[in-house]
Order: sequence, then structure tokens, then C-alpha cells
Amino acid sequence: MSATVRHATPDDLPAIRAIYGREVRETVATFDFEDPPESYWRHKLDSTAAGDHVLVVEDAGDILGYTYSSSFRPRPAYERTRETSIYLRPDATGRGLGRWAYTHLLELLRSDGMHIAIAVVAEPNPASCALHESLGFRLVGTLHEVGRKFDRWIDTRWYQLELAP
Repeated sequence: MSATVRHATPDDLPAIRAIYGREVRETVATFDFEDPPESYWRHKLDSTAAGDHVLVVEDAGDILGYTYSSSFRPRPAYERTRETSIYLRPDATGRGLGRWAYTHLLELLRSDGMHIAIAVVAEPNPASCALHESLGFRLVGTLHEVGRKFDRWIDTRWYQLELAP
């Protein structure tokens, strides 16, 4: 595999925004209706909080996808819990890149002393469910009809992974 996984830089933000923007406009993988501004991504990139990371999957200078972790909720008792996400370009799926990038992210979270990783998957998304389950995440619940996008109600599946016993 010639691709690499590395920490994102400011130069990667246009590619990250483009990947996410497609998800905003064409899928229910995110509940955003509009592309967030670059400042949204810059904030994630600039965070120095333990457990906050933005990684990209790159092949010959081409950004194929990214994964990130960020605060689960803005209260101090949650400081060792991180919500995780991964997005790949459609032409990069099915090659094991998502699993590879996510594995790197989870290793960083463990190194940072994080305790729990949370993932929220909008339904239907069998590939994302399979990825999370293959990495050891366990399904902890489904929230029914909590989002509305493209004129339909959407369920979310909540996954949890214990990073450190």
C-alpha cells in the first residue's frame, strides 16, 4: 500500500472540506445541511487538547480521506471520552484505508490516555457499522428518527469502544 496516514496540516483543509462537503450535500452520514466554513476545520486542527486529532490518508499527494477525534461533550467529566469520525472519498472505499486510518487514530487515543471512543452512525450505513464492529466497537443503542434530512427521518446507531481498561 503506497498510501500514508499522517497528521493533517492547514494545506489539507481544502481537501478535507471537499470530502465532507460531498457528504453534506449527498448523504446522511452527517446531519449538516451546509458545508462548515474553513474556521470550523481550523479549530479542529489547532486543538491541543489530549485526544483531539485530525489525520489524513494520503497517496502521492492526493488526500483520499480523513479521520478525527474530538470532545464528546463540553463538560469536564467527559474529558477522557472522544467522539470519532471517518470519511473517505467514494473512490477510496473498499481498500482497507478506513480501517487502517481509524486504527492509527485509536492508537493515538490510547497513547493520550483516553478511556472511551464513541461513534455515531446514521442509518443506513452497513459499511460503517461493519468497520466499527470489526475494530471492537460495540453497539450500545439506536436513536430512532432523531435527524431529518432529504425529507426523511433518520436513525442513528451509537457505538462505544473501551480504549483502556
